[in-house]
This record gives sequence, structure tokens and C-alpha cells, in this order.
Amino acid sequence: MNKRLCVFSLVSALAVFGLAAGTVPAQSADELLKQGDESYSQKDDAKALEAYLAAVKAEPGRYEALWKASRSLVDNGDLIDTKAKGWEDRQKKLYQDAAEHARKAVAANPNDTWGHHHLSAALGKYALTLGKKDQVRMSKEIKAEIDKAIELDGTNDLAYHALGRWHRKMAEIGGASRFFGGILFGGIPKGSFADSETYLKKAVELRPDYVNHHLELGRTYAALERYKDAVEEFQKCLDLPAATSKDPGYMKEAEAELAKAKKELKEGLIPSA
Repeated sequence: MNKRLCVFSLVSALAVFGLAAGTVPAQSADELLKQGDESYSQKDDAKALEAYLAAVKAEPGRYEALWKASRSLVDNGDLIDTKAKGWEDRQKKLYQDAAEHARKAVAANPNDTWGHHHLSAALGKYALTLGKKDQVRMSKEIKAEIDKAIELDGTNDLAYHALGRWHRKMAEIGGASRFFGGILFGGIPKGSFADSETYLKKAVELRPDYVNHHLELGRTYAALERYKDAVEEFQKCLDLPAATSKDPGYMKEAEAELAKAKKELKEGLIPSA
């Protein structure tokens, strides 16, 4: 065998076995999920998303990869720079992609809480980028997905959190607005501040160290004009350590809410209950 043929044969063999110069063996979905989880724990949302999307590409029907990709798409959408040009369109696309990945997760495994929970979360975020009619239309599906997540796992604190927020959002729609909205949009689901308090307190009970649970419970207390309780919850937000990449933002919001609640108490405009 001549030298040129020997070299050709060797290169061909190396290529077949994935050992040719410049090639890198493809990572498995398991490896990519592990990378994503590590980045997520280190609060590096961009790298976590990159790894989870790669895991979906490596194994398109992988349930865990799909719902974690959906979660990271929402996280990255929440953290988008609102001062950058065209941020609204980019954020909307991230939420839309998150909903698509969550739908695929539910299709892959309809009997687990996280697919349904992250579908409700993604739809909720996406709905806020749309008009009122679409928000009302989607609110029913969002509620159904939250309810399913809780049905499948009664310890899912994030689902109770979402249900508490949903009830407050619906309760904030006043009588006249609800009447005319019903005419225009075909009916607005009913919610209550009392139910909002119940479900957010359940979320806090299940996970008392989660900053955003206290923030939203405080907002519900403020809506109920129970400002003393609201102050306590907003203060807890500031006292807790930041555990997620979004916690600093929640704490900033809590600081502003705390100032408003304290002002209400100081001025004594409304009894603190």
C-alpha cells in the first residue's frame, strides 16, 4: 500500500470513530442538563438556558429538558434589559418560546406538576405582552394549568403562589370594568382577595425563605388595606438572603412597596386591621 493510501485510510478510520482532528464528541442530554443545573444554581441564567436548549436539541422529547428550558426562557425574559432597543419584542419572543417548550413538556409527561406549572407561568408572562382581550381569554387556561399543577403535587409552592397572584389579578378588576369587560371580551373569571391571601400564605408555609412569596403576599395585604401585615411581609423580603438571580429585583420592589405601606400607616388614612 502506498503512503498516500495509508494516510487516507487512517484519516477515514479516525473520522469514523469521531477522533479526527477538530471534532468534539456530542454531549448527551444528561450531561447538558447537569451543566444547566450547575449554571442555574450559580444564578447564570444565560448559560443555564444555553445548556437546557442544547439538551432539548440532543433529545427533543426529554421532559426534564423541556420544562427547564421553559423556566430559563422565562427567567431570561424577566431579566431582559428594558433600556435596550427593541427589548419588548425580544421579551415577548422569550415568553412565547417558553410556552411552546412547556406545552411540549406537558405532552411528553402530562402527569407531573412542573410541566403544567411552567406552562401557566409562561402563558401568564406572555399574556401580559398582549391586549386585554387576549389576557382575559388566556386567564382561563392559565388557571386550569395552575390547578392541574397543584392537583399533581400539593407541595408545589410556586403553583400556590401563581394561584394567589391569579386571584388578586382577577379581584382587582372592578365591578364596572368587569361588566363592560364581560360584554367586550365574553366574560372575566372571578377572583377574590381572600383566596389570594389563602394561597399565598400556603406558598409561604411551604417555602418560607422564598423572597417573592412574601412580596406578593404583602401586595395582597396592601390591596386589602391591611398595611401593618403588608409592612411585615415587605420587611421579610429585605431580611431574607437573595437565593435566585431575580431576588435583588424583588427586594428593590419590596423596598418601594414598604415605603408606601409605611406611609399609609403613618398618615392613618385607613385602619391597619
